[in-house]
Amino acid sequence: MAAAGGTGLKAKHQRLILLAVAMVVLIGAAILAIWGLRNQASYFYVPSDIMANRPDPDRAVRLGGMVERGSIRTEADGVTVHFVVQDGKATVPVKFAGIVPSLFVEGSGVVAEGKLGADGTFVADNLLAKHDENYVPRQMQDMTKDDARKVVAETR
Repeated sequence: MAAAGGTGLKAKHQRLILLAVAMVVLIGAAILAIWGLRNQASYFYVPSDIMANRPDPDRAVRLGGMVERGSIRTEADGVTVHFVVQDGKATVPVKFAGIVPSLFVEGSGVVAEGKLGADGTFVADNLLAKHDENYVPRQMQDMTKDDARKVVAETR
C-alpha cells in the first residue's frame, strides 16, 4: 500500500532523502567557495623566506619586515617609492607606487602586499606601516603621563 502522501515513501525515508540532498548541496557550496577563494589567499613571507623559496610570480603574497635604514628613495614623479625590507638575514628590494602611510619611516616595520617580480624586486600594491607598542598620537607626544591620563579621562 502507498503512503498517505501518494509518493510511495514513508515519512522517515523522505526525511533521509531530504537530509542527503541538503548535505550534497552544502558540500557542493563549500567546494565552490574554496575553489573561488583559492587565488585570493595571501601568504606571508619575510625576506629570508622569499630568498629561500620564491613564490610564483603571479601569486599575491605579503612581505613583512623592517625598512632598512637609508634605503627609502622617491622617484621624480613623487609617487613611486623604492626601499629595502630586511629581517636580519636577507633583504628584498620593494617598489611601491602610491601614497605611503604616515607611519612609514626607515627602521620601522612594514607589510607590503603584492607580487615578486622576475628580477627579484617585490612590486607592492599596498603598504601597511606598523608601529611599536609604545605608540603615542602626535597630539600627545609632548605631554607628561599625568597630562595624558587627564585627557583620556576627559574623553570618556
